[in-house]
Amino acid sequence: MARYEITGARPLSGEVTISGAKNAAVAILPAAILVRGKCRVENVPDISDVRILLNILQDIGAVVTREAPGTIVLDCTNITETCPNAELVRKMRASYYLMGALMGRFGKANVALPGGCNFASRPIDQHIKGFRLLGADVEETEDYVNLKTGTEGLRGNRISLDVVSVGATVNIIMAATLIPGQTVIENAAKEPHIVDLANFLNTMGANISGAGTDTVKIRGVESLQGGTYAIIPDQIEAGTYLAAVAATGGNVLVKNVIPKHMDCITSKLQEMGVNIINYDDSIRIRSQGRLSCCTVKTHPYPGFPTDMQAQICVCMALADGVSRLTENVYETRFFGYCTELQEMGAEIMINGKTAMVTGHEKLYGAEVSAHDLRAGAALIIAGLAAEGKTVVCNAHFVERGYENIVQKLKDLGAQIVRMED
Repeated sequence: MARYEITGARPLSGEVTISGAKNAAVAILPAAILVRGKCRVENVPDISDVRILLNILQDIGAVVTREAPGTIVLDCTNITETCPNAELVRKMRASYYLMGALMGRFGKANVALPGGCNFASRPIDQHIKGFRLLGADVEETEDYVNLKTGTEGLRGNRISLDVVSVGATVNIIMAATLIPGQTVIENAAKEPHIVDLANFLNTMGANISGAGTDTVKIRGVESLQGGTYAIIPDQIEAGTYLAAVAATGGNVLVKNVIPKHMDCITSKLQEMGVNIINYDDSIRIRSQGRLSCCTVKTHPYPGFPTDMQAQICVCMALADGVSRLTENVYETRFFGYCTELQEMGAEIMINGKTAMVTGHEKLYGAEVSAHDLRAGAALIIAGLAAEGKTVVCNAHFVERGYENIVQKLKDLGAQIVRMED
């Protein structure tokens, strides 16, 4: 089992370049199933979730070519298989996007229920609701979701989501792109990677409008053709490096970002006393002295992202005063990492969906375990800030979503190595 060994209490300095967005890549790559022709996708992050997804696509008949680092050429023209390998599907959460893509192209799909980080119950009822309103017959078992075209065929429809769901919004967009008529998604999620998916599909010939608002309209087209598209930078990877500098101190230029996407994160770091300067496609962060306490509530975009909750908690654990952190998306997310931070000297009291974090001047190195992707990132930040040596076990969780994280941190002056038993 892989682990990270970190010697902390060193400020970070230099430059770091952000990779393509994980959450965009794991939607855009399955969406290539809808395209007849070659899709050249640039700025693809080299992370384990992407590698698994490419293996799934190859297994069902796609031709995958790695043209250059970060550039993948996908040709899904000759795919015929609609039941992807269950063992691979269960290795990642976003594999459920295969449902919408396969049904959108073939009118049927038989996909195993997904795996991924187990930090909360994440039902797919809104996905199923959307598929049924588009005319699909849906059969659910303990292990699979089986979709097929209903007796009246697939057709556009108005779909009002009961809760804001990124996954359901993505799946419905893909399922509706090639079917007749207009589909309207109300109460849609607004995250940047949803806009990126819509832009990718439109580049290939789709007719999608309203992505990034709470009402998305998809007018079905007969076919999609190949083309070239570059994935947006990763908002959460960028936020993680910003939080690391805030926690450790230092001066870092974070490159290849879209500053507007970062406002929900940088505004809170500024509130904690960090100096932020936005440029066209980069952000400079300077952190010096003790952080100030603050209040954070997670919400769907453009609110503070749940995927940054654990990282900001580390900053709170080092801040002057008592901070309040409220989780409004996945209420059980605290329990995967707060106990580990407490082993390092953090003072955190959890009451339902709120954590009260009393800041201390120092954290201390310890052996801790990552329970999910973002919890692992938070523990790395804690190790970078802590006195002494920290060992973060279960490195495979972190590598689901962070490309080359050890080298990037080393380039900023961190003392971190990856070890494997």
